[in-house]
Amino acid sequence: MKFFGVLGSVVLFLSSFLSFSQVESNKKDSLIHADFTIAFGSCNKHNVDNVLWDDVLNTNPDVWIWGGDIIYADTNNMKVLRATYEKQNLVSGYVALKNKVPVIGTWDDHDYGLNDGGVEYKSKKSSQEEFLNFMGVAKDSPRRSQEGVYAVHTYKVDTNTIKVIVLDTRYFRTALTKDTETKKRNKPNAYGKGSVLGETQWHWLENELETSDADFNVIVSSIQILSNEHGFETWGNFPHEVDKLEKMIADSKAKGVMILSGDRHISEFSKTKVEALAYPLIDFTSSGLTHSYSAYSGETNPYRVGEVTATVSFGTLDFNFRDKKVVFKIVGDNGELLNSLEQEY
Repeated sequence: MKFFGVLGSVVLFLSSFLSFSQVESNKKDSLIHADFTIAFGSCNKHNVDNVLWDDVLNTNPDVWIWGGDIIYADTNNMKVLRATYEKQNLVSGYVALKNKVPVIGTWDDHDYGLNDGGVEYKSKKSSQEEFLNFMGVAKDSPRRSQEGVYAVHTYKVDTNTIKVIVLDTRYFRTALTKDTETKKRNKPNAYGKGSVLGETQWHWLENELETSDADFNVIVSSIQILSNEHGFETWGNFPHEVDKLEKMIADSKAKGVMILSGDRHISEFSKTKVEALAYPLIDFTSSGLTHSYSAYSGETNPYRVGEVTATVSFGTLDFNFRDKKVVFKIVGDNGELLNSLEQEY
């Protein structure tokens, strides 16, 4: 159990003017009591000093989630990939984290092995083995015989449950459509063309949502799902897949579904209203851990809430079971609170 202190009468006065169900703030802490805390991040170079590991530990997380690009290998040479993972495993701050906090997560393109790579990557089976080795997955785990690194993790707190559904947006992802008309890298495929998850993973995800009795369900995607106009990798390049996911979430009746994403070297909150869903769907992007889009000067995201963070940062989620609330935080070096969003489910 964790408690957050009162920030003073000024914050309390201001908060009285904000919605009870949602508070959007900048550089102010939350008054929520947290029963469970998730910390997560993406885009981490093993050979660049990560100044955030001590800050991650200071949030007292119950689990750390890798959102992808754990290392930057970009190789089909498994000896090189293995050696790079081994170097990351020796980073002192990360060692300290692993000694205290369970670690789960997914990959993205640079640890997968091919920049912007998908189903066409010829070394994906071998790369998967190296990823599972790095993550400490047991040799007799069913994940060793499964194609793709998707997985589910369940966390119990007294009588309450958080379910973390980790997706693989690389192994099965089909071709992107290059944008030859503008300066953007990609444009959306024709509606209905291509897949992010592939048929098998889609069936698995549907079952995990439909059978979930968890109080909160956290979907981890290495690439953004809602932000769809920047031209880089996003589920928005497969618009029919976004529609399919939103409908699946609503139809499943799973409680408290939210999305964590990475990849972009910026951190931001995106939010949308989904038909037949009683609460807004939030996509919390946290990226990057060792390097950021420092030249960021703005880009369109019709779902953005608040401001973009273009400095190194990680994300946390504080869950309160009694009030069915989650506080999403973007945290920088020295524990600086860069932005936050509070949502009731």
